[in-house]
Amino acid sequence: MDRLERDTLGEINVPADKYWGAQTERSRRNFVIGEEKMPLPLIRALAVVKLAAARANYKLGVLDEEKAKYISLAAEEIIKGDLDGHFPLSVWQTGSGTQTNMNVNEVISHRGNELAGKNLLHPNDDVNKSQSSNDVFPTAMHVAAVNEIEEKLIPALKVLSNSLKTLEKRYKNVVKCGRTHLQDAVPLTFGDEIGGWRAMIDLSVSQIKDGEKYLREIALGGTAVGTGLNCPKGFASLAAVEISEISGKKFVSAKNKFQALSSKDALAFSHGALKTLACNLMKIANDVRWLSSGPRLGLGEISIPSNEPGSSIMPGKVNPTQCEAVTMVAVQVQANDAAVGISASQGNFELNVFMPVIIYNYLQSVRLLTDAVLSFEKNCVRGIKADEAKMKDNLSRSLMLVTALNTHIGYENAAKVAKKAYAENMTLKEACVSLGFLTSEKFDEVFHPEEMAKKK
Repeated sequence: MDRLERDTLGEINVPADKYWGAQTERSRRNFVIGEEKMPLPLIRALAVVKLAAARANYKLGVLDEEKAKYISLAAEEIIKGDLDGHFPLSVWQTGSGTQTNMNVNEVISHRGNELAGKNLLHPNDDVNKSQSSNDVFPTAMHVAAVNEIEEKLIPALKVLSNSLKTLEKRYKNVVKCGRTHLQDAVPLTFGDEIGGWRAMIDLSVSQIKDGEKYLREIALGGTAVGTGLNCPKGFASLAAVEISEISGKKFVSAKNKFQALSSKDALAFSHGALKTLACNLMKIANDVRWLSSGPRLGLGEISIPSNEPGSSIMPGKVNPTQCEAVTMVAVQVQANDAAVGISASQGNFELNVFMPVIIYNYLQSVRLLTDAVLSFEKNCVRGIKADEAKMKDNLSRSLMLVTALNTHIGYENAAKVAKKAYAENMTLKEACVSLGFLTSEKFDEVFHPEEMAKKK
């Protein structure tokens, strides 16, 4: 069944069991593009903005207590996720997000009227009071971004960091061959190698947090073009305080609303840190699958959990599937960064009109990184085990141990030793003694590979 709704363009039928109104319905019909819908974290952030605006408007005396009450009740239901089925709009709509702002306005208005038992709220005049889509939508983008980073991504990264720290301590004394350029290099401990991974994750957390400070500045109060038209004095700063209280995250009113509406540099900057995390995860996952390659014909220096059969035709094959998932997520996030960056460059005059695609890609990146990190930690990282015998065997056969002889026989002579040992399939000791650079006894006295792995 349908009900008849009206807007400035006339009448239109809307599903009777939905709280949205005429403007939402027009957008739903006019933008049947793709399957991507406005992300729910953004919808809930918009409800936070509406709740904060209602409180601020009431305190400033431009919205009466009854209207503020029912706007607040409906907005709180959206924030809790009780009304998720009432937000059907495509990402691929107006670039300002106006139709999604109106979707939220209409749902709050209709639900608020239902709770009040009368026709009390108007979506534009009451729910959208002192606001414009042009300042509401970018504000909600920042709120959603900070919420998802702090509540999901950073906690996930801390789980991974702690897991890596455990492995780092466990293998702090296990010496293995280092590798540069995919070639044998001088030794290090496996604990130090893992410590490098852990430090990458910790640095990514710091970089992501650095980007948050720009997201904490919000556009609300700029209204249509940044002048604050139809917005009462004090609304911007008061609404920022209310958003901070509702969300539990600190937000402040942007100093320059013209910049806040037309530029999306804060999101582009912040997503750059997400891209850097993706790069780090790509490196770590690749290292893990290289080190676990084999099991007999690869490096085989570590084992990882066998989670599922790896082949439909080769019995007994197990693949590094968690590593592969992480690397695919890393590729997607880096691709998302290109979309965010290009979109952020399109702030023509007083408004950027690529906001839906920016926040869709941003939130997808946060969600994918969060899920991939938790899956990788649970199903792979915590189960990594060093094959110490294999590491020791590989180390003993490494020609780059000859580096320890540099200070005793010189770089050029050491190079001759390495080349002779490789060409004639000899040990370094045999090559060095046969070339007359050191006696057997002196070689044993100065050659201690395990000492090479100690940090100076």
